Amino acid sequence: MNPIISEDMKEILESGIIDFERLRGKTVLITGAYGMLASYLVFMMIYFNEQSGEEDRIQIIALGRNRDKMKARFDRYIERDYFRFLQRDVTGKIEVDGPVDFIIHAASHASPKHYGTNPVGVMGPNLLGTIQTLELAREKKSQGYLFFSSGEVYGACQVPLVGEHDFGPYDPTNLRSCYGESKRAGETLCVSYAHQYGVPAKIVRPSHTYGPTMDLQGDDRVFASFVADAVYGRDIVMKSDGTATRNFIYLADAACAYLKVLLDGEPGEAYNVTNPEGRCSVGDLARLVTRLAPGDAKVRIEAEDAGYVGRGKNVYTMLDTSKISKLGWHCRYSLEEGFERTIRSFLNN
Repeated sequence: MNPIISEDMKEILESGIIDFERLRGKTVLITGAYGMLASYLVFMMIYFNEQSGEEDRIQIIALGRNRDKMKARFDRYIERDYFRFLQRDVTGKIEVDGPVDFIIHAASHASPKHYGTNPVGVMGPNLLGTIQTLELAREKKSQGYLFFSSGEVYGACQVPLVGEHDFGPYDPTNLRSCYGESKRAGETLCVSYAHQYGVPAKIVRPSHTYGPTMDLQGDDRVFASFVADAVYGRDIVMKSDGTATRNFIYLADAACAYLKVLLDGEPGEAYNVTNPEGRCSVGDLARLVTRLAPGDAKVRIEAEDAGYVGRGKNVYTMLDTSKISKLGWHCRYSLEEGFERTIRSFLNN
């Protein structure tokens, strides 16, 4: 396990924010398990298991389509008795022998590069995958279900502090809406299953999340591109004037929030997940990463590729985290600390 990830897991476990006793001896199914966000939850359970007796370990069912990617992410842990790889496409029926106490549905194509090339594939996990996992939770009478939504659901919301019930317009005929609209529909499915069938479905709306499990080769979101430039000794490249602002959160803080909502959130409710102090312009982020990067990197501005549809017009300012804070969750890492840890984790590798 990467030393930075190991340190993060230790701090989360010792913080007392998560009641791991409620997961002891339970079975947890996670879709998109080797993805950036979900993998941190898997690492958290692995860390817990490695400190626990055999009878207390969490049984991990990691659902994904590619065993090689699962092996590359989790290395030798995939061979542990408590780790089970379920090779499935989440859009099809999911069959599991035995109990499934908790389900975390995190499978999704979040990178904007997919919006213009594979919009149907983007919508599949958010719609069909949500139905399949909710049906499994219904069948297994699961104790908890968590759906990974997105701040994209807010559309062009112009209020200064965006709460869970503030929304702006969304154009369903815009190709880029394949992501945000399908996330909206996924949320409605969760609320519907909670109301009609009593499935304890909770929803998290992550803001821009960064950390040691980012895909520096395949993720073209601005913060991942900046970190990749820093790690590989390149100049930091911006494809805009840098004035747009984003909400950022370090992955260890975010993963802690996800589990907190899974265990303590209210069924049918959504929770914003961001760092209240993590709002930053793209330009300021570029300068921050440049300062943290080894060498003499500079910030450069290049023209955006013609025909690129990834960058949306929807603008929300700051996500209100007062709702999740009432559950007893809070951030521990500042923007600078989080990006310093992220860059160091890749340099260590």
